[in-house]
This record gives sequence, structure tokens and C-alpha cells, in this order.
Amino acid sequence: MVGIKDFDGRLVLVTGAGSGIGLEMALAFARAGARLVVTDLNEAGLDAARAAVTALGAECLARRCDVSDEQDMAALARHVEDQAGVPDILVNNAGIGYFGLFLDTPAAAWRRVLEVNVMGVVNGIRAFLPAMRAAGGERGVVNVASAAGFAPAPSMSAYAASKHAVVGLSEVLAMEFEGSGVRVMMVCPGIIDTPIVAGNARMPPEFPQAQVERLQAYSAAKGCPPREVAEAVLGALRRRDIVVFAGPLARISSILMRISRRLARRVTIAKAREIGYLARGPNRGS
Repeated sequence: MVGIKDFDGRLVLVTGAGSGIGLEMALAFARAGARLVVTDLNEAGLDAARAAVTALGAECLARRCDVSDEQDMAALARHVEDQAGVPDILVNNAGIGYFGLFLDTPAAAWRRVLEVNVMGVVNGIRAFLPAMRAAGGERGVVNVASAAGFAPAPSMSAYAASKHAVVGLSEVLAMEFEGSGVRVMMVCPGIIDTPIVAGNARMPPEFPQAQVERLQAYSAAKGCPPREVAEAVLGALRRRDIVVFAGPLARISSILMRISRRLARRVTIAKAREIGYLARGPNRGS
């Protein structure tokens, strides 16, 4: 089975399309001639995404949806099939960030991160995959994980656990659908200049403001633009790649983790203080 060479006329659904990587992926597919379905919880962002996609001349169906709600996702699937048809490509992108030391991360934060980042992907696949398989032809499932799914940093236990789960889920699905018309690909961005880091990530009160400012500054100065991630995804679909690494430290951190976990930990801890995942100096985050 070859890669998807032509996106013209294909129906692509992107969750979390109101900003960041999701928005840029919707725009990239629109520029490539695809028809779009965009979803997000943020109605203002969703309206802006629909306007941006249609400005490129692409058809666009927009609907507010909570990916963590199984019934909401099932209703979305029925609505999409009725209004636009069965997606050729499902992009499970919606996700939330959370930064904080493990002992400062409350159970409620764990539940919400897992509900969105893990069950959001599960709900999307369960809602759309049966019809995608039944429709036949070559179809794609794109799960947005993170470089943290291979090589995490400190102060992101809940987030890293959720992205490890997405990596594992994607591997299982890829094996289960090997040889079928459905291809599963995971996307593992590194440091990306998006709202999930630069201002919109959740964190406990104990997380020092100086670290927040350092994270935001590093993301803005060193982070990869989300458009580069989107373009990498389209290229990977054309080539039939299995994993997409994009952004600073993504690929190299995963390679270093395979070579030596002990060395990877030492390097990551040192880098984490520079980026802002760990506080500097002799304090609770050192």
C-alpha cells in the first residue's frame, strides 16, 4: 500500500483545530485541496478556524465537540457522516498540557489530562473507525502524541503518561490494521510554539512563576512553528511514514533514550533547568 499522494477532495477531520497544531493541520490540508471537518471546545477559535479554512477555498464543516465525552463524539460522527460523508483521514489532535512536580499534581488534574489526551483519542477512533473501515479504500488515522511519549522531561508526569499511552495505543492499532486499508501514524512534536505551552497549559499553584515565564520564553524563542509540524504530517502521509518527529529535541531525545536511559536522564535534567521544566538552584525542583 502506497502513501496518500493526493489530498484533493478527501475528507479530513481535525480535532482541537481552534489553535496551534490543529489549526495549522486544517489549513495545510485545505491548501492541499481537502475538504475539512474541524472541531474544538473553544467556539471563538473554532469560528476563526472555519473562516481561515474557507478563505483558502476549501469546504469546511465546523462543530463544537468535547473529545473526552464519548456520547458527544458519537453524535459528531453521525453528524459528519450525514453532512459530509465518512472521513478519509482522522486527525486526533485535541490535547491539554499540565506542568507540575508529581507530588504537586492533584488527582483531578490527572483525571482531566487522561480524559482529554487519552480517552479523547480512544473516543475519536471508536466513533469514526468502523465507518472508515466499512467505506473501504485507503484511510488514515493520525494520532498526535508528543516527544514526551518517548522521552519526557521532569514536571510533566500526567502529560507524559498520557502521551506514552497514545504512543502505545497507536502501535497496537498499527499492528491490528496492518495490511488493511487503514494506516495509523503517530506524530511526536518536540518544543512547539503553541498555546499548549505558551500560556494555556494547566499547572498547580506551587509551580513557580519564574518557571512559567522561562517555559513561555523558550517556547517562543526556540520552539518550532506549528505550521512546520502540519507540513511534516502531510509529507509523512504521502511517504507512508509510521512516526513523525518535528521540532527541536524531538528525534534526538528519542534516540538518546534508546542509546542510554541513564545518559538521557542526565542530559534531560540539565536541559530541563534551561527550558523551565525544573527550577534552578537548591529548591524543590532542583
